[in-house]
Amino acid sequence: MTQPVAHSLRAAGDWSEAADRCVLTYDDRFLRRKRLTGEGGLSFVCDLEKTTSLNAGEAFELTDGRFVEIAAAAEPLYRVTGPDLARLAWHVGNRHTPCQIEAGALLIQRDKVIGHMLEHLGAKLVEVEEPFTPEGGAYGHGRTHSHEHGATAHAH
Repeated sequence: MTQPVAHSLRAAGDWSEAADRCVLTYDDRFLRRKRLTGEGGLSFVCDLEKTTSLNAGEAFELTDGRFVEIAAAAEPLYRVTGPDLARLAWHVGNRHTPCQIEAGALLIQRDKVIGHMLEHLGAKLVEVEEPFTPEGGAYGHGRTHSHEHGATAHAH
């Protein structure tokens, strides 16, 4: 039996009942071609036209018409708080570190160097494990690293 293939994605709310659910980390949700297996055991090949940043709530549309929901996996993060959260956010952004912004806190992937810098700036860090869905870049969807600004490109 041939494995189904996903050549396309459907936006959140633009698909019917899921045949399975694929739980992926933030890094794993950036892909073009990969064999995947859902929580229920459904195996398929993701073969997208280009490398794509997948969002929780979207779905792979398989060649046989079924849908596989994309979910964000819990992963090790720092919950960053502090008296000057805007300043801390600036330092996180200045290092092109993916960041999920919440009311009163920032969530970033655990990185001892970035964590030490933030603590030096007065941040309080708490280790948590939860789904990570950082803000997209200002110049497009999803990712804040390996980016290009078109006419406003700058060197890093």
